[in-house]
Amino acid sequence: MNIKINFALILSIVLILFTACSKDIEEYNKPAIYWYGKIVSSVADGSLEKADNYYSSLQGEHIGSPLLPEATMILAIAHMYYEEYLLSEHFLNEYVKRYATPNEKEDAEFLKIKAKYMALPNPRRDQALIQEAIEDGERFKLNYPNSMYFSVVDTMLVRLYLAEAALNETIADLYDRLDKPKSAVYYRSIKPQPWIKWAEVDRANSAWYREWFEGDGTESWYAFMIPDTQSVVSRNSISEDENETVEKKIEESPVVQKNKTTSISKSQQDEIAQAQELKDKGIITDEEFDALKDEILKK
Repeated sequence: MNIKINFALILSIVLILFTACSKDIEEYNKPAIYWYGKIVSSVADGSLEKADNYYSSLQGEHIGSPLLPEATMILAIAHMYYEEYLLSEHFLNEYVKRYATPNEKEDAEFLKIKAKYMALPNPRRDQALIQEAIEDGERFKLNYPNSMYFSVVDTMLVRLYLAEAALNETIADLYDRLDKPKSAVYYRSIKPQPWIKWAEVDRANSAWYREWFEGDGTESWYAFMIPDTQSVVSRNSISEDENETVEKKIEESPVVQKNKTTSISKSQQDEIAQAQELKDKGIITDEEFDALKDEILKK
């Protein structure tokens, strides 16, 4: 008798589990408003993974639904709110490519820049993402010069340029410690924006709990354990006399010289330098750069 009761209980539990699992698996062929409601309720509960799955169902079963654009933007903003910036950018890209009108595209492009900007809590990390955010910001300013977000994007760009400079300085410090002065001088020579007074810019401070493990950006926390004498000489090690020659060559290199022009005003030099930076990063074409340069020189 006990065996029969136990078997019946086990069978009931198995059936309940399989029924509960199949309830979610067998949900299909629902109206678009059903999936939209599921997305909204999941976002409200903070279950973004479920919301993403319901979005896939909405997109798969109702590819032409007028609810898709709004659902896409809801998920983009929800992922940004929960600091899932890469997923937020994914939905924003989807929105821009498939649904956005010209006016809505401006808002979505701004949110994409904001997502990249907020994904950079530490100025000494992710060099590629900093450069991508700068390129997107410069492109936004070029495409939407009268945008209501122009000043906000401009402020983000200034901070991103400062972050890039701080990162370059950290890299230069690393090369100093590795006894590679040529590389250190090169990174210190990169000043992406001539209108910033770099001598007045202070290095960003790390939080005390992060500084224990990362150092302050000028040296490693374990530096006291390393002897002052070098046990290995870098193949890039050079003497002080040779270092002067290297600095002279780098000063004359295109990286440094590209922003130096003569017989024009300081403001024109700055504008041409900014246009050159946009061209170098592929944001504008050579023809657009030449047109901008001619317009600047006519002022």
